[in-house]
Amino acid sequence: MWERIYPRTGFRPFAAEAAPTIRSYSRSHNPLLQPPLLPGAAVLDSVYARRMSQVRNVATPAQSLADKAAAWSDRVAGCLDRALPAPDETPCRLHEAMRYAVLNGGKRVRPLLVYATGECLGIESENLDAPAAAIELIHAFSLVHDDLPAMDNDDLRRGRPTLHRQFDEATAILAADALQPLAFHVIASSAALDDSEKAAIVKIVSEACGSRGMTGGQSIDLASEGQALSANELAEMHYLKTGALIRACVVSASCLAKELSAEKLAALDQFSRDIGLAFQIRDDILDVAGETGVIGKQTGADKKLSKATWPALFGLDEAHRRCDELLESGTGQLSAFGADAEPLNLLAAYIVERES
Repeated sequence: MWERIYPRTGFRPFAAEAAPTIRSYSRSHNPLLQPPLLPGAAVLDSVYARRMSQVRNVATPAQSLADKAAAWSDRVAGCLDRALPAPDETPCRLHEAMRYAVLNGGKRVRPLLVYATGECLGIESENLDAPAAAIELIHAFSLVHDDLPAMDNDDLRRGRPTLHRQFDEATAILAADALQPLAFHVIASSAALDDSEKAAIVKIVSEACGSRGMTGGQSIDLASEGQALSANELAEMHYLKTGALIRACVVSASCLAKELSAEKLAALDQFSRDIGLAFQIRDDILDVAGETGVIGKQTGADKKLSKATWPALFGLDEAHRRCDELLESGTGQLSAFGADAEPLNLLAAYIVERES
């Protein structure tokens, strides 16, 4: 539909190949899915550890995924706090707004994907701090713009007033505008990365958030309100709007690996594409079937705006089925990495099964 307006993006159909059953990562054994529904909040119990040893033939983990997720969340929170200007630095109101937009909780799924990919590939955490923080800043910038009256006109985000409601619309626009260049400053000023690594990550992240990525997807999303899209058209829109930045998390960490075969890189790339699409479909499901108090934003917004979503166009059952299919396909791509990919496997399950 939009090919006449937008250049081709290199999108390819998402694979649906045979893979380990989704039940290997079901809610009852995934510590990220136990209440409270925040990564790192629950403990990886002995039942899960024994089951993983028996079913997956991997060693009982010395450190639970939940513990790792908590450590990674704390790590990126520190990076973000240090990167953001102090609230008493002029212009104070703008800097307060920037910090409000970023340091307001959230699942931190994108940084967790960066660190989990890095662990899978044996990359030191300090080398992952810059892409993890930068991508989270880009994500925060996109949410502020997404909530504006000219876009989705939302009043609630993560259980608190959206930035333009807490401050004002002009301040929200400026705060988001400032977060985007700050993301690239974080990459450029990293002492842990060499110049070639910085250039590679800047290229990956800028492509993911530009007109051939997240921003382009948002534009298509607005143009598609009230339209009936095919499954392929909707998948491409979702890939651009949400999946491109998810992919950047995995690929930016992958580009730091010293030795990575083309086959393994392709597997990680396909994993990120599958999980990126699943992430957006799950968001669409929660907008229909979730609760405002749990997801932290007003439900029913997509229907009110006549958004093109998987539940609206194909029904809730089909949306759930497609999410399960993408999880199977995505985790199947990780088999070559063995136990090293377990954090990625469980994060993928969290993305598909989460309640917020």
